[in-house]
Amino acid sequence: MLSARSPRPRVARACLAGLAVALTATGCSLFAGSGAHPSASQASTAGKGAGQATTSPASGLPAAVTRPMAGPAGRGPVPVPAVSVLAGGTPSSVSARFSQQLFVSSPVVVVAAATSADPGSLRAASSAAGRAHAPLLLAPPGQAQPSPAAAGPTAARTATSATTPASHATSASQAAAVNAGLIAAIKRLAPQVVLVAGLPAAPFARQLGADVSVVTSVSRLPQTSAPAPLRGLAVLVPPPGTGPSPVVTAVTVTARDAGAAVIPVPGGDPRADPPVIVALARQRPRQVIGVGQQFGGAVALRERVSMAVTGVQLPGGGQVVFPGRRLVALYGHPGTPALGVLGQQDLAASVARARQTAAKYVPLSDGLPVVPAFEIIATVAEASPGPDKAYSAVTPVADIEPWVRQASAAGMYVVLDLQPGRASLLAQAQQYAPLLRLPNVGLALDAEWKLQPAQLPLKQIGHVDVSEVNAVISWLATLTDTYRLPQKLLVLHQFQLQMIRDEARLDTTHDDLAIVVHMDGQGTPSMKQATWRAVVAALPHGVFLGWKDFLVKDHPMLTPAQTMTETPTPVMISYQ
Repeated sequence: MLSARSPRPRVARACLAGLAVALTATGCSLFAGSGAHPSASQASTAGKGAGQATTSPASGLPAAVTRPMAGPAGRGPVPVPAVSVLAGGTPSSVSARFSQQLFVSSPVVVVAAATSADPGSLRAASSAAGRAHAPLLLAPPGQAQPSPAAAGPTAARTATSATTPASHATSASQAAAVNAGLIAAIKRLAPQVVLVAGLPAAPFARQLGADVSVVTSVSRLPQTSAPAPLRGLAVLVPPPGTGPSPVVTAVTVTARDAGAAVIPVPGGDPRADPPVIVALARQRPRQVIGVGQQFGGAVALRERVSMAVTGVQLPGGGQVVFPGRRLVALYGHPGTPALGVLGQQDLAASVARARQTAAKYVPLSDGLPVVPAFEIIATVAEASPGPDKAYSAVTPVADIEPWVRQASAAGMYVVLDLQPGRASLLAQAQQYAPLLRLPNVGLALDAEWKLQPAQLPLKQIGHVDVSEVNAVISWLATLTDTYRLPQKLLVLHQFQLQMIRDEARLDTTHDDLAIVVHMDGQGTPSMKQATWRAVVAALPHGVFLGWKDFLVKDHPMLTPAQTMTETPTPVMISYQ
């Protein structure tokens, strides 16, 4: 029997009880507590040493104290991490909130301007923060710019002293005030030394008070040791762009100084990028923080991370079906040549033929992985009613299993096609749950063969109400989520708009599914084009398109190059 993934409790749609509310409205806090900052002796020792303070031997300053991490949710060999999203607000507020999520306290804090106009200062601040194992905070652009009279002597004096002498009180008071939120964020970290890079020191010294030494030179920083590392924390950030992003730089530096892993995620979906999946699966983090709007809300990201950490990938890589690959499938029923090319040869020859067919599309796909596939007719429409009066013969799972096993071993995708007759599409789909629990097996619904109670086969083109399709969608999405599977493919065959009644109400809200409307029209190229245009015009938002080429019933059948000229370009092409 094929090995399927073990079930898990469905990922919770709310944050774990007992965790604090995050500083952003989009997520949940990863850390317990009220936001107070205990002393090193009061801090928890949970999280592989997080919360413990050590002493720097060279200076006597304690190391920074990282926050204890909450444990993962769920059971099983790969628990689901706790997940939050930090989004919204200014770069300055994001850097402050992030540092508070990772650090209880830090003897050194580094501050730089939140602008890409001065990359030199940002690089210097990043380097200094790394050396001091310190969080990097950002000041709002244009913040704390002193008047000309306040520059020079006041800044120079403050760089070497925690206080401003009376002789400089006037010039210090002329300096612009530092953003109150930034000052509060610095104070919550309880630093003894603050390094300001590319910013005047005087206003910081005035507002932080005599207990904090404000310096402008790295040489003035005391030596500090690294805090207890947050090895169980993964921080997801946007990938580097054309220029430095101050907020991404600050978050990256702060996370690394806390001993967390920083993982750039293109597009914001960790399931879509194979290297991200590998990194998360290797680390198996206890907690994940996504930084930026591109990650969406905490619930959506948690669902995606829960899949990514399993490390299971689809043929062609990643865990999102489209647009990360193109499927090229042989359609039919094993051992029945009349039902399609899949049944015109034995299993081994079918695998070879599928590979050869898919290979023709590789040079036409601009580097996109082209994955060979089987579309196996699992329930076959029949002229006779059969014992259940359904006019549909159900192929046993055991008969299909060898085809799925060998296709999987060959790196192929498999789609199980249902021709339901009078049977319920949902009831038929559920019979194939043992195969659908496999990561590379999807489902297809063929409305052409759906019979209403008084209808007989081959007397009309069948149709299905969208409510019946949506019932299958809901069940398949739940199965996919329950077993933490990669996104699963659902194909809807169509060559007349009436085949899917009320199609506009198709449920496309499930992130676990990739839905394809597969244009099955046959005949001359002009006839197929007319069908294609009609299907495209009625396509619901968020649905992909597939195309079928008929070896016998197309006159003539399009070549792969001609098939690829269709607009939009089909993501799935099958041969019958």
